[in-house]
Amino acid sequence: MKDYGTTSAAEHRLELAGRERLTVSGVEDVERFDETGIVMSTAAGTLVVTGEDLHIDKLSLDGGELHVDGRIDSVSYEEESPGRGGFLSRLFG
Repeated sequence: MKDYGTTSAAEHRLELAGRERLTVSGVEDVERFDETGIVMSTAAGTLVVTGEDLHIDKLSLDGGELHVDGRIDSVSYEEESPGRGGFLSRLFG
């Protein structure tokens, strides 16, 4: 088992029900959002969700929980880079 060296990552959880509903815990901030993509800061790093007709059903930054409805095509973590370009620039550029 890989040790990521942080205890905060244990507080982060994803739950995907089919491709229609995603629940994320450990959310610290939502950086960008539209109907085709959501970029959020989580306890485990930057999380990028892409799809169609995406809607934030519930957002509680106090509790660190986010619910997304819509057609979810991908869920991925963005690697931290000095320029913060790359995938995020192509997705929302």
